[in-house]
Amino acid sequence: MSQFEGTKVRTTVQPDHSGHSDQGGHRVSVQDEFWGRYIRLVQETVIPYQYEALHDRVAEAEPSHAIANFEIAAGRRQGKFGGMVFQDSDVAKWLEATGYSLSIRRDPELERQADDLIDLVEEAQQADGYLNTYFTVKEPGKRWTNLQDCHELYCAGHFIEAAVAYYEATGKDKLLSIMRRMADHIDSVFGPEEGKLKGYDGHQEIELALVKLYRLTGEEKYLKLSLFFIDQRGQEPNFLRQEWESRGRVTHWGGQTDHIDMAYNQSHIPVREQTVAVGHSVRAVYMYTAMADLARLTGDEALREACLRLWNNMTERQMYITGGIGSTHHGEAFTFDYDLPNDTVYAETCASIGLIFFARRMLELTPNAHYADVMERALYNNVLGSMAQDGKHYFYVNPLEVWPQACTCNPGKQHVKAQRQGWFGCACCPPNVARLLTSLNQYIYTEHSDMLYTNLYIGSELRTTLGGKEVKVTQSSKLPWEGIVTLKVDPAEAGMFGIALRIPSWSGKVRISVNGELLPALDALEQGYAVIRREWQPGDIVELMLPMEANRVYAHPELRANAGKTAIQYGPLVYCLESADNREPLSSVSLSKEGTFTEFYDEDLLGGAVVIRAAGCRVKEQSWSGGLYSITRAAVQPVEVTAIPYYLWGNRGSGEMKVWIPE
Repeated sequence: MSQFEGTKVRTTVQPDHSGHSDQGGHRVSVQDEFWGRYIRLVQETVIPYQYEALHDRVAEAEPSHAIANFEIAAGRRQGKFGGMVFQDSDVAKWLEATGYSLSIRRDPELERQADDLIDLVEEAQQADGYLNTYFTVKEPGKRWTNLQDCHELYCAGHFIEAAVAYYEATGKDKLLSIMRRMADHIDSVFGPEEGKLKGYDGHQEIELALVKLYRLTGEEKYLKLSLFFIDQRGQEPNFLRQEWESRGRVTHWGGQTDHIDMAYNQSHIPVREQTVAVGHSVRAVYMYTAMADLARLTGDEALREACLRLWNNMTERQMYITGGIGSTHHGEAFTFDYDLPNDTVYAETCASIGLIFFARRMLELTPNAHYADVMERALYNNVLGSMAQDGKHYFYVNPLEVWPQACTCNPGKQHVKAQRQGWFGCACCPPNVARLLTSLNQYIYTEHSDMLYTNLYIGSELRTTLGGKEVKVTQSSKLPWEGIVTLKVDPAEAGMFGIALRIPSWSGKVRISVNGELLPALDALEQGYAVIRREWQPGDIVELMLPMEANRVYAHPELRANAGKTAIQYGPLVYCLESADNREPLSSVSLSKEGTFTEFYDEDLLGGAVVIRAAGCRVKEQSWSGGLYSITRAAVQPVEVTAIPYYLWGNRGSGEMKVWIPE
């Protein structure tokens, strides 16, 4: 009996082309005022802008070289490989976002651009299925000789994800066929069999992509290959260390070195033995995502327990209030528990996106509102804040405190930017944002048995089967500005099943009614969800009322960077101070301990947002009579402090910003 026997997958491929995404047996379309604006921004501005950037046609942006590399590999032009060794992945992520966008709304011109690009990718593919422009153009004959550094499997993984998304959206299988040939080639090179490489990539990604390919095609070999990569990682003798030794201890990035850090890419010990999130944060969460997928599909209890340990360590000891992870720019990595500096932070956009991937897989593994709380936190704050309101400028690093002069003059803070950039030589984050926002419908609900779990309160329409009945659920939401959510439940005929509503960690005393009748007080939640199990009738209406008010948030006593400080949160949104509202230096501003908050909606603030004001005080600079230091404290004066949503900062010019405020 196969270890995968009994796993539920689609063994025949039947894509849906109605403008909805088919995920796990249900279809969801986003119909939300707040998020609809950003999805349209991605469709109308971000995807076209990134297409031009990938073609090196944006004057103010760094050259991408990504399309040029494929043209050289395909023989359409002469030239040298340009950009990073993983430059191919930017093309893949653009194609994936395009697939999701086309599943929302068909666009003949966008589809033509994608099809032309897929033709180019096919021309660049080698006869044996191998696809990677760096090794085709720059180092032919050296494939699979530097898995530690050169991202071959990582790039393949992103193209597999793109192929699945594009096929499900359009029914066109050219890219899917290309990547199945590549996946089959990889399967011929790697595995436990005699003569195959016992290796794995230095940057995880292929593992989660192979699971997607397996779920689409039903081909068990893809799931087995994913599990092989996860199982092999960190085993002794260590493959990546042996590979490095065989190269004369030479790395792609730094030449010869006497030290290699196996924890950097989570290959220091086998994954089932790992207890603490370490190393490069994006690699970590991509791997954890695949681990959770495999734990669910194979029933591997040790893998599930490892996911839980790593999730708890990461989100309870190493995550910023904004949902950012990875506290140092040295290796874009985790450091240690409670080490979360605000001004030298890294919190890469891709890392939060990977955290959202992981959270969704954990929700599919086990329904628990904590996973959705973190997903919501990362989405509304770190991810959304990484993109400017024009859709053409981006943060790679997402700080919680900015002093523009320090970003320029202090070598330890130069990775932090006071304004978003047009593009990056290493442009992994912008297309990652595009593919997440266009696939947002995949994160709103999960299903377990006959229970529908509502994880995100985003206006949407769901069609699924619950309790043996076809059901349509229409959600309307006024978040993040008002805490009013309505679900209209429409089974084709009366049926018994459950609806579980997440009670957010930020909410106070909630009220829930069904058809206008208030439910009893929620004394007992099930893993953070209010569960309503009843015989549903067509047209039943569920209303969820979440108290929305500004609150002070405090950090764990061991989180030294935030000692004596507070942050402001309103619903799922973290707030910050900007010098545009509060005058510089922000270091002179503090909040009154007993002061209350005043909230009002400002329709003129960057498309409209709730603004929060509070009593505070400011150091009177003119009262300072000493030199650099004095035994006399400066006088203070009362001021009104203004806070705006963190995701909006940096859209009104360069200036200071801070999330954590002295109290």
